[in-house]
Amino acid sequence: MAAMSSVNPATGEVLARFDEIADAELERRLALAAATFRSWRRVPLAERAGRMRRAAEVLEARKDALGRTMTLEMGKTLRSAVAEAEKCAWVCRFYAEHAERFLSDEVLPSSAARSYTRCLPIGPVLAVMPWNFPFWQVFRFAAPALMAGNVGVLKHASNVPQSALAIEAVFREAGFPEGCFQTLLVGSSRVQRIVEDPRIAAATLTGSEGAGSAVASAAGRVIKKTVLELGGSDAFVVMPSADLDAAVATAVTARTINNGQSCIAAKRFIVHEAISERFEQAFVKRMAALKVGDPLDAGTDVGPVVSEAELRKLSEQVDAAVKAGGRLLLGGAPSGGRGFYYPPTVIADVPPTSPSYREEIFGPVALLFRARNVDQAISIANDVPFGLGSSVWTREPAERDRFVDELEAGATFVNAMVASDPRLPFGGVKRSGYGRELAREGIREFVNLKTVVLQDAAAAAGQPGAAME
Repeated sequence: MAAMSSVNPATGEVLARFDEIADAELERRLALAAATFRSWRRVPLAERAGRMRRAAEVLEARKDALGRTMTLEMGKTLRSAVAEAEKCAWVCRFYAEHAERFLSDEVLPSSAARSYTRCLPIGPVLAVMPWNFPFWQVFRFAAPALMAGNVGVLKHASNVPQSALAIEAVFREAGFPEGCFQTLLVGSSRVQRIVEDPRIAAATLTGSEGAGSAVASAAGRVIKKTVLELGGSDAFVVMPSADLDAAVATAVTARTINNGQSCIAAKRFIVHEAISERFEQAFVKRMAALKVGDPLDAGTDVGPVVSEAELRKLSEQVDAAVKAGGRLLLGGAPSGGRGFYYPPTVIADVPPTSPSYREEIFGPVALLFRARNVDQAISIANDVPFGLGSSVWTREPAERDRFVDELEAGATFVNAMVASDPRLPFGGVKRSGYGRELAREGIREFVNLKTVVLQDAAAAAGQPGAAME
């Protein structure tokens, strides 16, 4: 079988190689997932919660080592990688605490003696996950899925095999039964086969549009549910009433978080013309002051992009934007030397005729636009195929309400940076995908919402809602 390589983006060094599992091993693991589901679904919620809390403890105890694995494998700064492990512990505890309430029976009115809905698990769920948040993307799926009584099988990005195996080890150390969560070291060419396997009940994917389309198409042919999060080109809108200093400082963080490789990173900065020059000068100054370097160094602000291929793609997108007429204000070329480094870059006034105007740009590259008024700001913000997040900076209630109602996005954060939070539903519209992760909505995506009708009073005795009459 083909080999997977773990490459350090800061040096280009190959850290480890892993062979894909053979077909026989894949079959064994899928059979194990199906068998484990039949028993795991009957485990009481309180017991599931205890193991999920133990997973949180394992993550916190090992956060430094796990963070180092993430940093070496995909280049995020060490402090952000450790914080990612801590956030994974948070989502584990969140669902351990709230799953019972989220999944509880809900009494409904009807002509029968008693009617209610019950959330029941559906089976093994395939998760196809990306490299940019190698732990968080997985745990925000796994914590609710396992608490709901499902089991998980992970096809992680092929360039983060060490992270993928470490996640499986966390669940094993936390006491989850064998087969409750499994990492499958397989390439993308085998995903369709796994999706179509009758033992897989559903699939979730975070990644590119192409990958999402392929998984959704395969699932559609066999009538299986999918949840997709396919990236974005988030707008960051700044109006004259905003606290400009706070907006600029947050804008720099929002563009360069995770070395600029985040689906919900702000990528297009749309600023009212009355303050655009002040914003531009302050923003470029702050971007230029960021330290680019070794992600293991505590003083580093921006590390490398994940791979040589991504570095080349990023360079091509910047070159195309400038060639089309964009004003290059900072950066604009790979750093050169060892590793896959691209400096913080700012380009203003990219015309709509440039592909870079509407593409998602993964890396520390910001596009600046000027807007005459609220109408034009909304028009520019919506003039992309994506609709994941959006950030709006204004202290005018009327403007705030316009943006909340009219921005085509799964989330709008007012005077704040877009971020995922276990307590809040997360997902997008348009070509950013469909479905929701996190919060109550996330745990209910992969359940059978069964309607139960008890026609006579004798059958209804002792059932949900009996004490309400």
